[in-house]
Amino acid sequence: GYSINNTIVVFDRIRENTIIFDRASNIVAVAQKEHRQIYPQPGWVEHDPMEIWERTQEVVREALQKAGITGADLAAVGVTNQRETTVVWDPRTGKPYTNALVWQDTRTQDIVDELSADGGPDRFRAKVGLPISTYFSGTKLRWILENVPGVRAAAERGEAIFGTIDTWLIWWLTGGPGKGVHITDVTNASRTMLMNLETLSWDDEILNILDIPRQMLPEIRPSSDPNLYGTTDPNGPFGAAVPVCGDLGDQQAALVGQTGFDVGEVKNTYGTGCFVVFNTGTRRVPSFSGLLTSVAYQFGQDAPVFCLEGSIAITGALVQWLRDNLGLISKSSEVEDLARTVEDSGGIYFVPAFSGLFAPHWDGKARGLIIGMTRYINRGHLARAVLEATAYQTREVLDAMRKDSGVELARLKVDGGMVVNELLMQFQADVAGIPVIRPKVAETTSLGAAYAAGLAVGYWENLEELRQYWQEDKRWEPQWDEARRERAYRGWLRAVERAKGWLED
Repeated sequence: GYSINNTIVVFDRIRENTIIFDRASNIVAVAQKEHRQIYPQPGWVEHDPMEIWERTQEVVREALQKAGITGADLAAVGVTNQRETTVVWDPRTGKPYTNALVWQDTRTQDIVDELSADGGPDRFRAKVGLPISTYFSGTKLRWILENVPGVRAAAERGEAIFGTIDTWLIWWLTGGPGKGVHITDVTNASRTMLMNLETLSWDDEILNILDIPRQMLPEIRPSSDPNLYGTTDPNGPFGAAVPVCGDLGDQQAALVGQTGFDVGEVKNTYGTGCFVVFNTGTRRVPSFSGLLTSVAYQFGQDAPVFCLEGSIAITGALVQWLRDNLGLISKSSEVEDLARTVEDSGGIYFVPAFSGLFAPHWDGKARGLIIGMTRYINRGHLARAVLEATAYQTREVLDAMRKDSGVELARLKVDGGMVVNELLMQFQADVAGIPVIRPKVAETTSLGAAYAAGLAVGYWENLEELRQYWQEDKRWEPQWDEARRERAYRGWLRAVERAKGWLED
């Protein structure tokens, strides 16, 4: 049971998902389609924005059909997305000037080096909470302005606008050319390297240094906005005017979906990469340990809530690499069975620095390595080392969070595609030394964006009501003693040091 007139819809990331939730946070219908990952050359990662929009329309219609409802039956729409992925398009036509530059894309390393030469990689950190990195949208937007013919001149004329994927989708959902609303929320804006965390507005000094025209940028709004961003175009996939009023970057959305509203709550989303997010409340905690300070969420006119985040570039993507590049498995779900054919990794470590190391190292010149190889090593050991790499990288981030915040972490809430891998979850608990907890509703990213939209229109009354819907599915307790834990982790840290600085200038 759910009431047809009381449903929330949300879009998810990586694949185009439409998920319809009811008031009790149950999933009513799901539709999902993949889009292409485009790799034009080493270090370059792109998506086709028009393909994302086309897939989005398809999954909206499919989900409504599966649920047996129409757009008019929906209470609100929320959006969650890959955050730093950068799109520039012509607002007159809706046509992108080039493919979207994905968060993993490292082509902007020269720009990073140039910006870091004057003041170091942390020259903007006091304002934006981030180091200068290829990761964030600011350097990607600068690259497009410098390298795609005609874009800078078009931007000066108001004929080229910028957005992350949330902005792109909301613009199209609310009517596109001539009608689309050009907005983003504080969580996505906080990942561009262009928003001042104190004022929650675009920083003119940084825009000037990066030579980015301010008129390209979207309006920054709360993550949950009772004033609404707009309504869906009745001629679009919903076929009705539905309030669009929730917008959260994917990792912040997962924190909200895990109801991590209290200071000290921490979650890890295990997807293509891993993203550990730690709620620091209304206090902006500067990081001296390689973490990122971002906005966790802002509901209406309430003060923004901040977070520390550790971003790990390659986790689930390493399983895909094992499948697609080496052919050791035919589908990703087989990695657990293969890893269980051995008792341990045989002494090998796999550091997946395919596009450099993210938190807490931030070394764009690191590259992947497998170390400790002997004739004893087989396919099972490789599979196990792949899973262990995810847990070790998470442990590094958790240690940095303890150090920056001075808070001991009592538990780790987990979500994302890899949490069905119970071998990985147990190893995570063992190497981190704290319980790992999986919720009953695994789609926490989508659920968080639904919560943001629902709060805006009064579908849910308050945060306390949302907390009652969170339920534990399974818990893994640490089984290793401290000596074993630290011995294994020390080996990982040695391997990471050997992966650093591999690329030469």
